[in-house]
Amino acid sequence: MRVISQRYPDISIEGENYLPQLIYRHIASFLSVFKLVLIGLIIVGKDPFAFFGMQATSIWQWGQENKIYECMMVFFLSNMIENQCMSTGAFEITLNDVPVWSKLESGHLVQILDNEMKLNVHMDSIPYH
Repeated sequence: MRVISQRYPDISIEGENYLPQLIYRHIASFLSVFKLVLIGLIIVGKDPFAFFGMQATSIWQWGQENKIYECMMVFFLSNMIENQCMSTGAFEITLNDVPVWSKLESGHLVQILDNEMKLNVHMDSIPYH
């Protein structure tokens, strides 16, 4: 956005978020809640495996001895996966209400805008007969 604003100061730039598919939003929501529950269980020291009649794993036992480290790892790994689920990186560009470029279809934005602006300048300089 900064490069385009510097190169073409007369262009107004507006944006909005492009939401990911519904399944990815649900996965991110689930992970967000699961992360908080897991961190709570780690802090309290409650063994979730006993609830299901299973023996605690070695990772869980190690985590109980290193609660701060395990909480940080759960938090950061979960956030990384949530961000991947919610990030599309997608955007679309229109110039004078004409679609110019779509990140979904991929391309080189600045080059396409340069070509479009040159085409518009060229078309404006052709006299009408």
